[in-house]
Amino acid sequence: MTKGFLAFVLHAHLPYVRHNKEGELAEDWLYEAITETYIPLIIIMNRLVKEGVNFQYTINISPSLASMLGDELLQERYHKHVLKLIELSEKELQRTKDQPELYRLAEMYNYLYKEVYYFFHEKYHNNILAAFKEFQERGNIEIITSAATHAYLPLLLTDEARNAQIKTGIETYQQFFGKRPNGIWLPECAFKPGLDQILAENDLRYFISSSHGILHAAPRPRYGLYAPIYTPAGVAAFGRDIESSKQVWSANEGYPGDYNYREFYRDIGYDLDYDYIKEYLPSGIRKHIGFKYYKITSKNNWKEVYDPIAARDKAAEHAGNFMFNRQQQINYLTQILDRKAIIVSPYDAELFGHWWFEGPQWLEFLFKKLHYDQDEIETISLSSYLDHYPKNQIAMPTESSWGYKGYHEVWLNGTNDWIYRHLHQAELKLIELADCFAYLNDQKDKRYRALNQLVRELLLAQSSDWAFIMKADTMVDYAILRTKKHLHNFSQLVEGIERNNIDLTKLTELEKEDNIFPAIDFKMYQPRSKVQLRKEG
Repeated sequence: MTKGFLAFVLHAHLPYVRHNKEGELAEDWLYEAITETYIPLIIIMNRLVKEGVNFQYTINISPSLASMLGDELLQERYHKHVLKLIELSEKELQRTKDQPELYRLAEMYNYLYKEVYYFFHEKYHNNILAAFKEFQERGNIEIITSAATHAYLPLLLTDEARNAQIKTGIETYQQFFGKRPNGIWLPECAFKPGLDQILAENDLRYFISSSHGILHAAPRPRYGLYAPIYTPAGVAAFGRDIESSKQVWSANEGYPGDYNYREFYRDIGYDLDYDYIKEYLPSGIRKHIGFKYYKITSKNNWKEVYDPIAARDKAAEHAGNFMFNRQQQINYLTQILDRKAIIVSPYDAELFGHWWFEGPQWLEFLFKKLHYDQDEIETISLSSYLDHYPKNQIAMPTESSWGYKGYHEVWLNGTNDWIYRHLHQAELKLIELADCFAYLNDQKDKRYRALNQLVRELLLAQSSDWAFIMKADTMVDYAILRTKKHLHNFSQLVEGIERNNIDLTKLTELEKEDNIFPAIDFKMYQPRSKVQLRKEG
């Protein structure tokens, strides 16, 4: 008899790093995530379905990520990328043939990359979005959307800009999955009162909140984090469970830090002779290639060779521990709640496989254990829970995020605060132009094209990833370059529009380079007050 529900929510997102020029280093973020996270998730879902294991979870595939996964140019580039990995794995078999421990791992990588190639190219014909869509149609996963370019919504200046991010996210979802999404992942789980009204206007059913966003809601939620609340606008907010998050996320106590697991930071891209690996390095710069031969071992620099069998056993043990802890949690909650509790466990999808190599194995073990070894907990999607319990308390979540210290500090601090005055000025200018040119109807008109490209450039500049990278002090130059590039493009387009002197050659180049959201329409930036008056009239 089911006593409660477990809702995994995976947040799959990358900034838009598609470039017309091949070999850009940032594009490797996408290739690594496909190889190490997205396809491994698809592989375990195929195995679970084949075995008859019942499982459900929710996954956000952000609009920028979906746009890249659905892009034919990037699909072809990734196809070549995985063939290069297979080629390197063959070389590694030769290099390590006299080192039995390393040779066993070279065999593992050779098999892994060939399996990735099969699922990507042969089974799903270079389009892994089709795989996720297939599992959604089977009822195993629920796919939700996010803001268009993962903008940090509370730090945008206007509701017009927030609405444009949300509306574009929904339209992109419809483009790839053939229907409207039920829910949205608010970037960084960042919420401020009033945002729920925009979600409601866009017919979104729910979002995921930080823990304290729910616990500090007004009035105080009767069920704490273990049931959703409805905002006054009628959108459900699910709170992040603290206990299950800590077991996976915590750097000190979380499973991924176990010494038996693979060490992320030791990679042949840095360890081996440059001449041996240089043809597998984009732009000739040393980086992680994906061949890692050591386990975490200890907190110092001394590392032992990775043992995949011991790591697999540890993943099974940790899956059992996680299930046991959720059972204890559910049994306790059953005693104090008058409904079945839901434990919402949101994680970055890239944790599973990319950062934590054994993460997909852990998920597979967990879903199997939940299916075969107990009957107290049922995995569930967030929409399904709302179907079970359509009546919930009304309360307003507090302003919050899941970032460091729980509010906005990561995305607004001395490293990145300079960007906002420019982003805010661009918002206001775009609203002004959208109002001024609302009469345009011919989408082939160069002004219409320029205004649409103006929207793309602003959306790309608003990505929260750039502010995060500046704070994290990783690839800062790239984040600054991207922010300034899109704002510069925005300014040039504004000048051309206002002077009626649009450079068609430059406009066409921008449309090819920053080609995200092909169906974008600048009119979504029309002043909301005037749009409302027209509706009422």
